Amino acid sequence: MEGEILKGHLDMIVLAALAAGPAHGYGIIQEIRRRSGGAFDLPEGTIYPVLHRLEEAGFLSSRWTDGTAGRKRRVYSLTRKGSRALADRSALWSRFADAINGFLGKIDHAAAKPSR
Repeated sequence: MEGEILKGHLDMIVLAALAAGPAHGYGIIQEIRRRSGGAFDLPEGTIYPVLHRLEEAGFLSSRWTDGTAGRKRRVYSLTRKGSRALADRSALWSRFADAINGFLGKIDHAAAKPSR
């Protein structure tokens, strides 16, 4: 998938990936790849700045755990604020997708909900 398309949506994608439960960075990348059917195959260098930004904003919390072979792993979890942000962004995305689908002739404008 083209990187420019994803740029504005990475925060929502990462929040959604963590809605299933806590995960370390590579686990989040795998979940995103799995849930997108392989369309979103993000390099590790892309995900970590997003995780740090979301944690700084209070949407995620993290803790260090022992991983395989004694290596430490940072595990990220969604906070309540993060869950609310995900719900808000999901609603906004749905309205946006409906509008785009209207342009593509995939929805009936009369059935579409009015915007706020």
